[in-house]
Amino acid sequence: MAKAMEAAERCPMEVCLNILTGKWTLKLLWQISQGPVRFNELRRQLAPVATKTLARQLQTLEEQKMITRTVYPETPPKVEYALSDLGTTIRPVLKELCLWGRRYQETISKTGA
Repeated sequence: MAKAMEAAERCPMEVCLNILTGKWTLKLLWQISQGPVRFNELRRQLAPVATKTLARQLQTLEEQKMITRTVYPETPPKVEYALSDLGTTIRPVLKELCLWGRRYQETISKTGA
């Protein structure tokens, strides 16, 4: 979090890049933006992500206030991840990135590049 705050003093784009440039970050945020999701479901959706990597990335996103982690008092324990209030503000950005990716794919396939 400190890294993002230091960047805030320099450039807002650096803040975005510091939060979003992890290998799994955008994929995780996209999956979580679809609704609350459990750890193993995320692991399946993002295969071949390593369990340790996924746990670390989720912890980082939680520290950055982008997601929430809810532990339900059940046996076995149930944990769900969801976008936080702050995290929901990135939903339109994720949708636009998805649309851009689709347009890019269509353009490339039409031009044969």
